[in-house]
Amino acid sequence: MEKMTKERLKAYRSNKAEILELDYALQNRWKSDTMIGNDVIFDYSKGYPMPQCVVGFDQEKYERLQDRDLNRKQLLEAECREVEQFVEGVQDSLTHRIFRMLYIDGRKPIRQEQVAKSVHLDRSRIRTKSEPGPGRKKLYSPRYAGKESVLAGLSI
Repeated sequence: MEKMTKERLKAYRSNKAEILELDYALQNRWKSDTMIGNDVIFDYSKGYPMPQCVVGFDQEKYERLQDRDLNRKQLLEAECREVEQFVEGVQDSLTHRIFRMLYIDGRKPIRQEQVAKSVHLDRSRIRTKSEPGPGRKKLYSPRYAGKESVLAGLSI
């Protein structure tokens, strides 16, 4: 498991959306006209080669695209699980709520002002809890739970 960064946290929503897109593609690719391919064969029925076009489902292309998308989906799911485990591992309740609202919940990013309103703090306290700064630890560790330095593993 690599270090948790702010970029990885921010990419969570995009990764979840891409997983849904890949899942749709995996389920519906066989219905697409893009899987129809053609090839040329030589027909010797008249005693000499005569080119004939054969049209049909391109199984090799289908399997190649399915494998590619399935591998990408598994990679994104693993990344999302790591982010979720990281956020769930935050011990401080308030910080856990802030992280969940900022990075996990919903389909659209939420602003710090909206999070501050939800947890009854001002925006500067939300920023303090969610971003490392001068004099604060940059790595999260369970022994620092509940302290100002709660953003785990951010290397900004």
